[in-house]
Amino acid sequence: MMKKVMFVCKRNSCRSQMAEGFATTLGKGKIEVSSSGLEASRVHPTAIKVMEEIGINITDQTSDPLSKFDAHNYDAVISLCGCGVNLPQEWVLRDIFEDWQLDDPDGQPLETFYRVRDEIKEKVESLIQTLET
Repeated sequence: MMKKVMFVCKRNSCRSQMAEGFATTLGKGKIEVSSSGLEASRVHPTAIKVMEEIGINITDQTSDPLSKFDAHNYDAVISLCGCGVNLPQEWVLRDIFEDWQLDDPDGQPLETFYRVRDEIKEKVESLIQTLET
């Protein structure tokens, strides 16, 4: 049975969307992936652009509030923004909980999007290896 992963961030627009894109692509057939935010917004156009540049299309992903999901359906919960302290307890108590605390690229130069994207890729690859063992 595949492990289910939730990536969560404040607005579910940049970091969690990129993480979902990487995990969906790199973890295909290995894990099931969702992303959400403490609040919903939109998938950031620059996040879409920097992911498309490496062949990952996230245009069909949606920005959804965490309240739309049930924590008990997930094995791993990954916070990408340090928002773990603001998550309801049932999300923090999953089998795996990590708070990656990555910089928010929104409103930053394009180079920040690239750097954060590459950091997310490395962390997602490591997460997938952990979930496979």
